[in-house]
Amino acid sequence: MSHSNANTPHRELPDVAGDAARAARPLDWVGMQRIALPVRIAGEGGHAIHVPASVDIAVDLRDPDARGIHMSRLYLRLQDALSAELPSHAGLRRVLQDCIDSQQGLSTRARLTIRYDHLLKRQALASDNAGWKSYPVEIVATLADGHLALDLAFSVEYSSTCPASAALSRQLNAQRFDADFSIAKPLSTSVVRDWLASERGLAATPHAQRSRADITVRLRPAFDELPLANLVDAVEGALGTPVQTAVKREDEQAFAALNAANLMFCEDAARRVAQVFANDVRIEDYDVSVAHFESLHAHDAVARVSGHND
Repeated sequence: MSHSNANTPHRELPDVAGDAARAARPLDWVGMQRIALPVRIAGEGGHAIHVPASVDIAVDLRDPDARGIHMSRLYLRLQDALSAELPSHAGLRRVLQDCIDSQQGLSTRARLTIRYDHLLKRQALASDNAGWKSYPVEIVATLADGHLALDLAFSVEYSSTCPASAALSRQLNAQRFDADFSIAKPLSTSVVRDWLASERGLAATPHAQRSRADITVRLRPAFDELPLANLVDAVEGALGTPVQTAVKREDEQAFAALNAANLMFCEDAARRVAQVFANDVRIEDYDVSVAHFESLHAHDAVARVSGHND
């Protein structure tokens, strides 16, 4: 009896994927979804880091007589490529072309989706503290007929204070002031200041709520680096009231002041964000959807706007 398989003849494993299809028909997309992979991205300070990601990959199956594609080849190529280089127009084009080539004539197109949470360190409004904020990101790259379409989607959370509620609150504050001081004339500055600082000086407060802007932009290939941090900064600057991380009392007070200076309906917020992308030479198309998670109603207030830059 032999205890070694050194002389055992090599057995060729069956591969039924190569069999002829029972119902000959080309397929638009075939692949895998929600693959858990590490992805290399630019972290804080521009240093490359690896983050966990959920990845989708698909290719078309143009040969109507082929039963299936070579999925393991797609997986192995993604595993190596996404951990090796930062997502960019050039890098993603190479990955997608490699996926097409791996199918040995079965495919002509490829599509890749990468989802991950991007951490950015944000400075407090007034104190010396800072904290980390997470931004959900989705990159969708499609290579077809030699043309690469690259979409970058991300979300930004912010606070929205209702302008109508603010006006109604100011009216009640004014009415209380009139009731409390109608017979006290003339008034000194110190008396009015003390009244404003007391509970009597606040008859009503406007309603505010956490809100979110969901954004998708199509990036032009002339700009290879994905400008995520730059676009997030621009959107938060336009809205004026991004949600905070590390907060001391002085930061909370500064946040309240920003809300008072940036009263907005969902329509206002959508227009502010859209203005960030209009005429941006890096962006071909943009789609903005905002939702204000109302504290007054049980439903949300939403607005959406899209545009194209020539």
